[in-house]
Amino acid sequence: MQPIRTFNVSPSLPQRLEPLRKLAYNLHWDWNVETKDLFRRLDPDLWESSRHNPVLMLGTISQARLLEVVEDEGFLAQMDRAARQLEDYLQERTWYEKQRVGHASDEKGQEYYAYFSAEFGLVDCLPVYSGGLGVLAGDHLKSASDLGLPLVGVGLLYQQGYFAQYLNADGWQQERYPINDFYNMTLHLERNPDGSELRISVDYPGRTVYARVWRVQVGSVPLYMLDTNIEPNNSYDHNITDQLYGGDIDMRIHQEIMLGIGGVRMLKALGYNITAYHMNEGHAAFSALERIRILLQEEGLSYPQAKQVVASSNIFTTHTPVPAGIDLFPPDKMLYYLGHYADVFGLTKEQYLALGRENTKDSSAPFSMAVLALKMATFSNGVAQLHGVVSRQMFKSLWQNVPTEEVPIKAITNGVHARSCVAKSTQELYDRYLGPSWSSAPTDNPLWERMDAIPDEELWRNHERCRLDMIVYVREHLVKHLRDRGASASEIASAQEVLDPKVLTIGFARRFATYKRATLWMRDVERIKRILLANKDRKVQFVISGKAHPKDIPGKELIREINHFIDEQGLQKQIVFVPNYDIYISRLMVAGCDIWLNTPRRPREASGTSGMKAAMNGLPNLSVLDGWWDEADYVRTGWAIGHGEMYDDPNYQDEIEANAFYDLLENEVVPLFYDRDVDGLPRHWVDKMKDAIRLNCPFFNTARMVREYAERAYFPASDRFHTLTADKYAPAKELADWQQNLTAHWFDIKIKDVNVSSGADIEVNQIVNVKAKVDLATLTNNDVQVELYQGAIDADGGIVNGVPVVMDYQGEDKDGLSTYTVDILYNTSGYQGLSLRVLPKHKDLSSPYEPRLIVWAQ
Repeated sequence: MQPIRTFNVSPSLPQRLEPLRKLAYNLHWDWNVETKDLFRRLDPDLWESSRHNPVLMLGTISQARLLEVVEDEGFLAQMDRAARQLEDYLQERTWYEKQRVGHASDEKGQEYYAYFSAEFGLVDCLPVYSGGLGVLAGDHLKSASDLGLPLVGVGLLYQQGYFAQYLNADGWQQERYPINDFYNMTLHLERNPDGSELRISVDYPGRTVYARVWRVQVGSVPLYMLDTNIEPNNSYDHNITDQLYGGDIDMRIHQEIMLGIGGVRMLKALGYNITAYHMNEGHAAFSALERIRILLQEEGLSYPQAKQVVASSNIFTTHTPVPAGIDLFPPDKMLYYLGHYADVFGLTKEQYLALGRENTKDSSAPFSMAVLALKMATFSNGVAQLHGVVSRQMFKSLWQNVPTEEVPIKAITNGVHARSCVAKSTQELYDRYLGPSWSSAPTDNPLWERMDAIPDEELWRNHERCRLDMIVYVREHLVKHLRDRGASASEIASAQEVLDPKVLTIGFARRFATYKRATLWMRDVERIKRILLANKDRKVQFVISGKAHPKDIPGKELIREINHFIDEQGLQKQIVFVPNYDIYISRLMVAGCDIWLNTPRRPREASGTSGMKAAMNGLPNLSVLDGWWDEADYVRTGWAIGHGEMYDDPNYQDEIEANAFYDLLENEVVPLFYDRDVDGLPRHWVDKMKDAIRLNCPFFNTARMVREYAERAYFPASDRFHTLTADKYAPAKELADWQQNLTAHWFDIKIKDVNVSSGADIEVNQIVNVKAKVDLATLTNNDVQVELYQGAIDADGGIVNGVPVVMDYQGEDKDGLSTYTVDILYNTSGYQGLSLRVLPKHKDLSSPYEPRLIVWAQ
């Protein structure tokens, strides 16, 4: 029976308890211990059964309980305290204000940064995320709020989100898709001044699709998400925001059109004047096309001018270290769904498709979202130093003749939000001994010297409590899942006794993709059983969790393999696979395990953030040198599996690294953990825990990460946007015209003569004068930068790790050739060389590599 009228019924609270509503609708409660405790205190059972959802709690709690707490002075005092903390947090003078006060941006006007992501992992009661990418995006928003950045998030609100996982009796992953009840979540429906729903429209072939807008308030940062599950959309279009990473390639392009193009239209409808756009992965790259269209049709710019404005204010972060992880669309699909942009831009089909192609001459090549994003960005980065190296190698063809190490893809190492992932009791411990600013303090802050002031016994006993909390939850969680699937009474009874609160516990939790090698520790069955069981006083146990993508059959096979191994070897009490991994389970595991294990196939792990969370809780990491761990102090804060070797034979690599893992466990990890003094304390282990906190917490932290994005990307991009759009876009028009002229005449440049003052044999630190004559054709010295490029010569005869040195312009000679000189020296001996190159130069370029033009001496 269909209703003839609908209502949105909100919780009814006594007036004295109204602060609870404001607290519930701002996700600041997730990283504020006082507020989270307040909701738990209100009704502990309901807090757990609601998946820690304060909005749902307030809507379902009994009126009798509300009337009871109105009379509870202790509860009211805590509520008022939490409300004041939120108010103070929103009003405090922030890092951003201190950085930008008196800055040029103040004179140019308000700035906003838009952060686009296909998923956001904020809290477990808002399940619109799948894994690391989403949790990273959620932590990005939280730290942007902490720092006071004028940032807004843009995403899609999925009706079913990512799947809920359960295992059948054979250990095979099954999926359920619970429906998200938006009206009982921490969501605000955005409305027009007349009270109607704010809606945007996006054109698809043969129809228009509409979306309404929901807002999640993340501290001071709003996250806006689009929802297409409304009338008058047809049922297919309802599904655009149905499942995260669900459906086929057509559904994927539908979703990315809505995220990128719909996201830009949504921000405009909300009244934002965005000055920097950040694409977190390539999913939102279509936003660039829509922004160009707006500038053409509404501001009267030409295509080159509009593209210049867009590319100058776009930021792109790539998270994938392999080509297989990039979204690719066949040319015919691209033209079918978005070919009308080519007409608007005045481009041929091939020119248009070239925007998303590495090899623009290959007419059969697919359209790459990562390539589009890179071509439309003023700043691009990988998410760890090693990932930056891998990314420059992957995409170097986009900058022809630029040395790989100079390809303009930088690295900003990921971090995690400390107050979200560190256990409550551990936070209180740090607050007591380090002070409340530990969660955002940089590496050079003296407070980290106070780590040694934390008594070993207090840190260890706190960790033991965290381990016990995790084990108690794991047992309850397993019992519930076994009952749901109709398991036998003996299985349920056994689940109530899994894991030993006193035993060394290894944690492994992540997405079950094959390159992460979730079963590497099982490679030698007899050896791992010996480690697990040989010494009853030095046992080892595993807690494992994670999901495979519903279509990833090899990933699902890994999960089943682990569960079969547990059953076949009779290890049910020492190895536990925890179903339905989510943010809540993650937080228990990174606090309650003793060691965090990570075994990816190097260099396939772009970053990996779960190990950072573990380190913040005092866990040493045991990992392959990949992602973030490659740049951590892996000697003082954990153990490295291998030495960063790369292998051609995967089977041989697995053999070598599995044995290295077993050796470390047997010879170092287990002995250190069970080495106890007369007080029963593992003093040397606690020393490693303290180093893990002291050395990793301040750096692998989104407080540092988002500051870095702000200083290296947001501030410069926003300033460039203001500069280029001033005076009715006059600077943008001038720059675009300059680039067109530059491109038209660039290949007329000739390096005519290079004169070196010394012969083939020179000494270390001997000054060598180099003089070059360059024919700039119709260009001038103001258009170019001439550089000498010097460095060692490798076995192939090329310069490696070259260093560019800008040459001085000396004027034109009588033949019209421009003369450049420079003095150089070599500070190391060996076989060295030099070359010359010419690069573009303009005050409004983000870098000389932006036009993708370079001339080398022949």
